[in-house]
Amino acid sequence: MPAPLEWRQARLQASRDLTADIRLFEIAAEGDFVPPTPGSHVNVAVHVEGRADTRSYSVVDAGRDGLYRIAVKLLPQSRGGSRYMWSLRPGARLAVSTPGNHFELRRGRLEYLLLAGGIGITPIHAMATALAEAGANVRMLYGARSRSDFAFADDLAALLGDRLRLVPDEEGGRIDVAGEIAALHPEGELYMCGPIGMMEAVKRAWAASGRPVDHLRFETFGNSGRYATLPFTVKIPRLGLEIEVPPNRTMLEAIEAAGVAMIHDCKRGECGLCALPIIETAGVVDHRDVFFSDEEKSSNAKLCTCVSRVAGGSISVDTADRAA
Repeated sequence: MPAPLEWRQARLQASRDLTADIRLFEIAAEGDFVPPTPGSHVNVAVHVEGRADTRSYSVVDAGRDGLYRIAVKLLPQSRGGSRYMWSLRPGARLAVSTPGNHFELRRGRLEYLLLAGGIGITPIHAMATALAEAGANVRMLYGARSRSDFAFADDLAALLGDRLRLVPDEEGGRIDVAGEIAALHPEGELYMCGPIGMMEAVKRAWAASGRPVDHLRFETFGNSGRYATLPFTVKIPRLGLEIEVPPNRTMLEAIEAAGVAMIHDCKRGECGLCALPIIETAGVVDHRDVFFSDEEKSSNAKLCTCVSRVAGGSISVDTADRAA
C-alpha cells in the first residue's frame, strides 16, 4: 500500500514563465523531503472565491535539490485554481501534500513511447528525464498549438536529441498514432498525458493494435471537452433539487455545495467513484472522463460528475445519498 499523503506547510521559493500561459513554481516544503517518482503529483491548497479547495499538479522533475516543481497553465475559463496559483509571488506561504503517484513509470522495458499534449507535458517531462538519464530506449512525441506553446522544449531537446519530435498544430502537424504504435517494440510501453480527444484516439488505436492493455499507461486532465464550457442545470428529482452549475464549477462541486453527500477520489475522471446514473437530459452530455468506454459514453447511462458537463440545457440524475 502506498504511504498516505501528508500535508506540509510550504513556501513558494521562485516562479517563472515557461510560455505565455504556463508558469513554473518551485516550492520548498517543511519537514523531511519526500522525493517524487516520475509521474507523481502533489496536492496544493488553493482559495477559490473565498472558499478552500485543493488542486493536483504533476511534479516535473526528481526534486534532487529538495524542491517540488510544478507547472500550471492559466486557463481562460479556470475554475479558480490556476488563477489562484498565478496570483502567488515568491515568498508566499501555502500548503502542499507529499507526493502521490497514480501514473507510475515502470522500469526496465525494452522500449518506451512518450506522448504529451499541451499541459500534459508535466508528468511526461519527469518520465523523459528519468528514462534519458537511465539510458533507456525512449522516444517522445509532443503536440501543442504552436512552437511558442512548447514548455520544456529546450530541456527535452538536450535530453533526447532526435528522439524528440515536436508537433505544432498551427503548422499542420499531426501525430500518426496508429503508425507510432506499430513502430513500437512488441514488448514496449506507451505513456501519455493530454486532452480527452488525444486520449481517446490513442486508446482506440491501442485496442486495434491488439497489444496488451496494461502496456498503455495514461493520465489525463479534466478541463477539456468537445463542447464549450457553459452553465447548465442539474436536477435530482428524488431530492427535489435543481442546482445551477456555473462554468467555473464542476457538477460534483455544485452538488456537494447544495448539501448532497458524494463519494469521489481522483476528481480527474479516472476512478469512476463520483459517477451518477442519468435519468434524462435536455442538452448534450459532454463526457470528459477516461473511466467509461466509448460505448458506455454513447449510451448516456452514467457520467462522471467531477469532469463531465452538459453543453447547455439541463440533466436529471439520481444519487443514493441524502441531502445533509
